[in-house]
Amino acid sequence: MKRILPTIVIAQFLCTSLWFAGNAIINEIAHDHQLGLSFLAHITSAIQFGFITGTLVFAVFTISDRFSPSKVFFVSSLLAGLFNLGISLGNISATEILFFRFLTGFFLAGIYPVGMKIASDYYQAGLGKSLGFLVGALVVGTAFPHLLKNYITDFPWRYVLYSTTTLSLLGGLSILLLVPDGPYRKLSQKLNFRAFLKGFQQANFRAASFGYFGHMWELYTFWAFVPVILLTYTIRYPEAGLNIPLLSFLIIASGGLACVISGTFSQKYGAKKLATLSLLMSCLCCLTSPLFLFSESPLLLIVFLFFWGLVVIADSPLFSTLVAQSAPQESRGTSLTIVNCIGFSITIVSIQFMNVLKDYLHPQYIYTLLAVGPLLGLMALLTNKREGLL
Repeated sequence: MKRILPTIVIAQFLCTSLWFAGNAIINEIAHDHQLGLSFLAHITSAIQFGFITGTLVFAVFTISDRFSPSKVFFVSSLLAGLFNLGISLGNISATEILFFRFLTGFFLAGIYPVGMKIASDYYQAGLGKSLGFLVGALVVGTAFPHLLKNYITDFPWRYVLYSTTTLSLLGGLSILLLVPDGPYRKLSQKLNFRAFLKGFQQANFRAASFGYFGHMWELYTFWAFVPVILLTYTIRYPEAGLNIPLLSFLIIASGGLACVISGTFSQKYGAKKLATLSLLMSCLCCLTSPLFLFSESPLLLIVFLFFWGLVVIADSPLFSTLVAQSAPQESRGTSLTIVNCIGFSITIVSIQFMNVLKDYLHPQYIYTLLAVGPLLGLMALLTNKREGLL
């Protein structure tokens, strides 16, 4: 039993390294295929859209509730890794690149929410702490390609793809071989096309979900644009000499520590209270970002981005905990999956919204628009608190 959580955490890290593999090498892809830097938004949206489609399919067909979650995780890690290699093919078009990222995202739907399902089948008490480690692994895995890019600059950019695919296969195998189905798993015996809607009939589930949706408006757009923020600053202050790949990794990956801390402290202070506080702090980061993004002090900028990187993700395992605890037991995996589906749909709207507006708004002020999501999430949480639902 002691090996279960570390194995799930390590596997989650290894497999989710696929997520931003395309983002880490976007400059090289754009150069080789003569694409503009706006392709960053498209390649990010493609994998998000694939994940959304995958989560919808997995939810409607109740995949992780009807079949062994460990086997679903393994098969998904295998297929996601293979499609990740697709963009390494020669003479590939921009459309084909986006299609391969879409397919990678589709099978990530069998990794991230299914990993949470596996954890919830093992840990009912202390679920917040367990999911804190699990989401922390997702954060570090998401950031990891930026670190790979920093250390293999002397090798072709395709090595980032080879490395992340290998890691995904190792992660899937570790789940298959070391993590059997959990003792709290409740098998759904039949196909139920309406199972994914059952959770939303419960007030606590709706409250947690709406808070999560507000959080997702900000999260992936911030992650996607961290290298853009650093590059924009470097163009304005070239003497700063910022190491963009390394800093991008560290800023995003620092959120992994925040997830572990928030998950641990949720056992004492409650997941709802800490989620609300984290959402408020990340909202304030959005609103105050113009004060820091073009500061003459690169240290001030970096400290601010590190703080933002911590609070922007700290509430994620807390919302997942609230969703898992308030979901119907027989469709917990499906409920987690559909909430992920809607949340990641919101990220596409946010990323494309920012991508369009960046040509019209000054880069110093554009990120204040990310505050819209946290503000709406806070309204949902505080309204339900007054009504005594959460």
